[in-house]
Amino acid sequence: MTQAQAIPEPVTPAVLLDAPVLRAPGHAPVVHLVRGGVIEGVHHGSVVVLGADGEVRFRLGDTEAAFYPRSALKPLQAVALLRAGLPLDGDLLSLAAASHSGEERHLDGTRRILDLAGLAEAELRNTPDLPFDPVVRDLWVREGRGPSRLAQNCSGKHAAMLWTAKLNGWSLDDYLDPAHPLQRAVAETVEDLTGQRIAHVTVDGCGAPLFAVSLHGLARALARITTAAPGTPEARVADAMREHAEMASGVRRDVAALMRAVPGLLAKDGFEGVQVAALPDGRAIAVKIADGADRARVPVAAAALAHAGIDPALLTDFAGAPLLGGGRPVGAVRTVPALDPAS
Repeated sequence: MTQAQAIPEPVTPAVLLDAPVLRAPGHAPVVHLVRGGVIEGVHHGSVVVLGADGEVRFRLGDTEAAFYPRSALKPLQAVALLRAGLPLDGDLLSLAAASHSGEERHLDGTRRILDLAGLAEAELRNTPDLPFDPVVRDLWVREGRGPSRLAQNCSGKHAAMLWTAKLNGWSLDDYLDPAHPLQRAVAETVEDLTGQRIAHVTVDGCGAPLFAVSLHGLARALARITTAAPGTPEARVADAMREHAEMASGVRRDVAALMRAVPGLLAKDGFEGVQVAALPDGRAIAVKIADGADRARVPVAAAALAHAGIDPALLTDFAGAPLLGGGRPVGAVRTVPALDPAS
């Protein structure tokens, strides 16, 4: 183990906005389920779109209430690890910011990070789980394999966190404790990039600390990551995730397809219907679907990107799935008229 190092100094602006308010969010209708010309169901949520100047260009719902970004926070966590000395780039850095599908490339990548750090799988503290991708998961179960820390979708992040702790001479067994120097450094980076105080801290599904910010703050953070100077931790994370989109997600994941479809786009999804995305010029969007439905998250994110100036022709595949009746399309998942950029 290396000599113990001091906890990194906070890289924070002179003034941070107050923490967002903890309240029941005032979500608005964002998606209609239209079957046979009748609105059968409604998904609620919130959306914010930032221009290249950082100003709000469009908002719907409640974009200032405190909420949990879930895995959409991972690019910020990866920046914090690089600031604390993590020596990763390329596909392994993308994996450190991933909610991966549990494909063999993801398991092998996590093993590579652990090997580089001189650590073992048994030292991971993420919650054991089956692979996230349903095709991979079905094969895994047919082979008689049970939940695994390596297969769990956050294993790359946890391996990177462990290595960062080891590099700094910090304790390993309790690296997920919010009071641990590693997690304090992550919290400081989250506040720096969002530009606001953290409203609340809880535990994410994988066991890592989870910080409540605002949807607006999350969009602001990703814009800061995509507009950072080359070679900075922020730019390294953005480059790695864009160049290795499948390592940050999976071959069948909509977020990887979205990054392939829109040149220069950095995008990250999160459980419970969260989506954030930003372009190199600072335009950014953030979406939260109240009931966590992916069938609403994807078309709402596409509509928000159209509001940000992306050519709608690039977003056709993400506009909403058909509703079937008797095996044939009889309706569609449609964003509400308020999300139409032409309205």
